[in-house]
Amino acid sequence: MDNPGGPGHSGAVQDPPEQGPPEQGPPEQGPPEQGPPEQGPPEQGGETVPARTLWRHRDFLLLWSGQTVSEMGSAVTQLALPLTAVVVLRASTFQVGLLTSAATAAFALIALPAGALVDRWAKRRLMIWCDVARMLIIGSVPLAAAFRLLTLGQLYAVAVTAGVCTVFFDVAYQSYLPVVVAREHLVDGNGKLGATQSFAQVTGPGLGGGLVGLVGAAGAMAADAVSYAVSVASLLAIGGRAEAPQPAGDRAGLRAEITEGLSFVLGHPILRKIVACTGTANLFGSMGVALEIVFLVRVLRVRPADTGLLIAVASLGGVAGGLLAGRLSGRIGSARIIWYSMLVLSFPQLLVPLAEPGWRVAAFAVGMAFFSFGAVVYNVAQVSYRQAICPPRLLGRMNAAVRWVVWGTIPLGGLLGGVLGTLAGVRATLWIAFAGSWAAGWWVFFSPLRGLRALEDRALEDRALEDLGAPGSRVPGQGGGELPDGAGPQLGD
Repeated sequence: MDNPGGPGHSGAVQDPPEQGPPEQGPPEQGPPEQGPPEQGPPEQGGETVPARTLWRHRDFLLLWSGQTVSEMGSAVTQLALPLTAVVVLRASTFQVGLLTSAATAAFALIALPAGALVDRWAKRRLMIWCDVARMLIIGSVPLAAAFRLLTLGQLYAVAVTAGVCTVFFDVAYQSYLPVVVAREHLVDGNGKLGATQSFAQVTGPGLGGGLVGLVGAAGAMAADAVSYAVSVASLLAIGGRAEAPQPAGDRAGLRAEITEGLSFVLGHPILRKIVACTGTANLFGSMGVALEIVFLVRVLRVRPADTGLLIAVASLGGVAGGLLAGRLSGRIGSARIIWYSMLVLSFPQLLVPLAEPGWRVAAFAVGMAFFSFGAVVYNVAQVSYRQAICPPRLLGRMNAAVRWVVWGTIPLGGLLGGVLGTLAGVRATLWIAFAGSWAAGWWVFFSPLRGLRALEDRALEDRALEDLGAPGSRVPGQGGGELPDGAGPQLGD
């Protein structure tokens, strides 16, 4: 689901204090990696006195506000980029699928080394440079269009290079949140950032549709370039002690560090099921996302300027998921909600292929709304869980290893969507896409999560440790053992 949300961004939301990471924290992995419960280790930066509420946490509010604007700009591009290909350059169904694939190919190609490199570098500085690069890359599209020089080849180049920057930014971003906020606020922080993403999915396409009507599809992408400039300003304004990069003397070789991150993820009985679920959902979800604009414009005969309105209405489901994720997690259980959100809450996504021209186009909006709702609820639970159980020094590699798998399936899905859409038809391909996305939930249903109500249940971690053979012993500094995340709402954050 990211997203079936497209390749660009992702998120999740909930009320923090009751659910989430705090109970998962240090006890399971041992103090050496986790440090004081509320701060991370010294090299992570953090605050000496954590704020009681994130509404009074200056650095988090700066991070949050910058990402709010950036997410809205990216939501405009998620609409404007394929519209530019379809309407301006008359791209075929296959070419549109290939464009979606190009936008996320970097996750499959460089995510693993990116994770190891992110753990070596200062994360905030890296995020700033990635935003500057994306501002220039995205800004090249309206500039080329203004001089009538825009080509499909340039759109592919923009998708690939912006995707490379997004890989580094997103891995650093997920690893930076535990630096900014205390462990007890992780769920709340992820929730607020996820709600922002869903809000952007509501307002961004509507704004994008209006901009497309005013300045054309290519010109609308200028809004995204400006949003990256705002994000840069917010990151520059974050104060506090900068996190220190990993000392060169403490580093193993790049290959050894990559292997360490992969072993951490694939060796954990809960994480590997979550990765399998998210990767499968993203594979099929990206098939649907690749054909979304083609389906609306060419099958349902929706005017290009109105596609943004339909996508915005559908994205209200993500906002609702962000607002209700915490309550649902408390009522259903923070462990049970992971599979319940996939198999029950997102089941109505199967309405999407039933949409027809006229009033029955509403089936598209309703189905996508539940699709977004389930994705956000799922993401908040699994992302917060990952951040809580991972030693701080491995956060970059853990997030990169997860994203290498779960986002690495997205370009393949986009390519399959283009091929199957051409051979079998758009509607038939959408049936395959949304049925497969829903069925991905069985991965986490048939896992240790099924017998648990809450992730903080100590039995979960005890069982994980036993299965791994005392996790941490093969991770330096662990004291013994080995250790265990958006063109729409993507599952894999």
